[in-house]
This record gives sequence, C-alpha cells and structure tokens, in this order.
Amino acid sequence: MENVVIIGSGPAGHTAAIYAARANMNPLMFEGFMAGGVAAGGQLTTTTEIENFPGFTSINGTELMNRMREQSIHCGTRISTETVNKVDLRRRPFQVFTDDGMVEAKTLIIATGATAKRMHVPGEEELWQRGISACAVCDGALPTFRNQPLVVIGGGDTAVEEATHLTKFGSKVFLVHRRDHLRASMAMQERALHNAKLEIVWDTVLLDAVGKDSLEQVKLQNVKTGKEYLLDAKGLFYAIGHTPNTAFLEGQIKTDESGYILTELGSTRTSVQGVFAAGDVQDKRYRQAVTSAGTGCMAALDAENFLQSEEPSHV
Repeated sequence: MENVVIIGSGPAGHTAAIYAARANMNPLMFEGFMAGGVAAGGQLTTTTEIENFPGFTSINGTELMNRMREQSIHCGTRISTETVNKVDLRRRPFQVFTDDGMVEAKTLIIATGATAKRMHVPGEEELWQRGISACAVCDGALPTFRNQPLVVIGGGDTAVEEATHLTKFGSKVFLVHRRDHLRASMAMQERALHNAKLEIVWDTVLLDAVGKDSLEQVKLQNVKTGKEYLLDAKGLFYAIGHTPNTAFLEGQIKTDESGYILTELGSTRTSVQGVFAAGDVQDKRYRQAVTSAGTGCMAALDAENFLQSEEPSHV
C-alpha cells in the first residue's frame, strides 16, 4: 500500500513529489501517457520559451519539466508512465486504476491540470506555439510579440483581461468576438472600450491561422455579412476557457459547475478526507506554473500532516 499517490506530472505534481519524497513518504507518481492529448509534464511541454518562472531568465517548457522530473526522481519519487483512468474514493485505502492494474493509497494528491480549449482551425496545429497560444499572461511578453499586432479570441472576463494585458506589449490588440456584446463584467468592458490600443471586432469568428514558419495573418469572417478577410497578426491568443481534467473522478469529489475541484480555503483539502488537489485542476483564476508549484508544496504538506495525525509511525 502506498502512503501517497500523485496523479499528474506538471509543476504541481512534481513539487508535491519533491516535498513528499523529502519527507520520507516514498511517493508514487502516475505521470500519464498522453493524458488529455498532452505529454507527461502537462501544458508547459507545449510552451516554447518561459520567462516568468523564478530562477530562469528564459527556459524551454519541455526542458523545465524535464528538470522537475529529474529532481523528483533524485529525491526518491517513483514515476510510472501510465494514465489513471479511474479511482475509487468510497473506501480507504483508496484504489487507483490504470490499464495495467490497481494500487491502493492512504492519501491521494490530484494534480491533473486543466486543458485549454482550442479552436482547431486550419493552420493551428502547425503554428501552435509559433504565434498561437492559450495563455497571454504566460507568453504575451515574449520578444516575438512586442510591438506587433495581436489577436485575442473570446468575450468573457478572461478574454478582456488578457487583451488588456497584451496592450502593454503589442502595437495593437484586436479582441475578436462572435457576438455584438461582451459577456465580461461592465467594469472589464469599460476598461476595454477606453483602451486606445485595444479594438473590439464584433460579430466575427476565426476561420484560419496563416503563416509559414510563424503566424503572419488570421482569416476572419463577419457572421452577419458573411464577409471573409485577412488581418495581419503575429500573435493569436485563445481565451475561450479551460476544461479541468477531472472526468476520471466520476463525481466522487465536489467540484464547481465547470468541473474544477473545490478545496478548503487556505489548504488543498477536498471534500474527501485524505484526498488533496493542487495546480490548475483546482485553480481557474491564476493558472500559472509558479502558483501550481506553490499548491503542490501545500498538498504534500497537507498529506504529510494527515498521515501523521492518523499514523504517526508511517515513515
């Protein structure tokens, strides 16, 4: 039986693993095998340059995750490249199922992240992270986007916030929305409408991403007139939401209406005793590598305290 099983291998999962291993909890991590269509290491493996993670002026996303993985192993974490497809939280020890078998665990740390929704338009796959991103806060300050025309897709608070953020870097930011009104709060709308560098493109949808080695233009269509046209853009940012990777839990843990795991204020404790959640799977607001790492630390400490309160001699 395992003291702690960590499901997920992004910054939250690996930080939890490092802390749990150093606390002699002998953690087992299921890092996933193309879980949610993303390689082990999570969303950062789809990011080229990261400039906002402490300790690195600039680092490739895959390299950063490889370093985290190496550190987890160095500290004593056992890593299995399997995807967890089911858990049983109705009894303890908890049961964790993969295609190859089942393990039992005294505690679980869920760090499965959230997957950014994509448009799947022609050109997107080839130009992903070559001008197309799902995180303006993560990527907007990169040199390739500075003083260039940028496009944001969406109409909610996140879209307006990210478009406003990008005006600090781009020469012009176009917020493309399929309707004639925004879903964002009035305060956010007022901020957008009074920003000289931000232009809202109403009643319009994205058709194509155009470019050879990097994004050069986007093809748009006005849904009312049917007119199609090209707009110069060096950056295309999706702000249409994320899907938390919680389907495998099958409703056994309390989540919000969008599927994000609910945790107690100031902790990573979930509605099930002995189960903890860290990273983007429980964070719909910040979604940053460094905040994910922070909650991973919290989850490991919470799991350790839980085990000590029940079984002081678990180590």
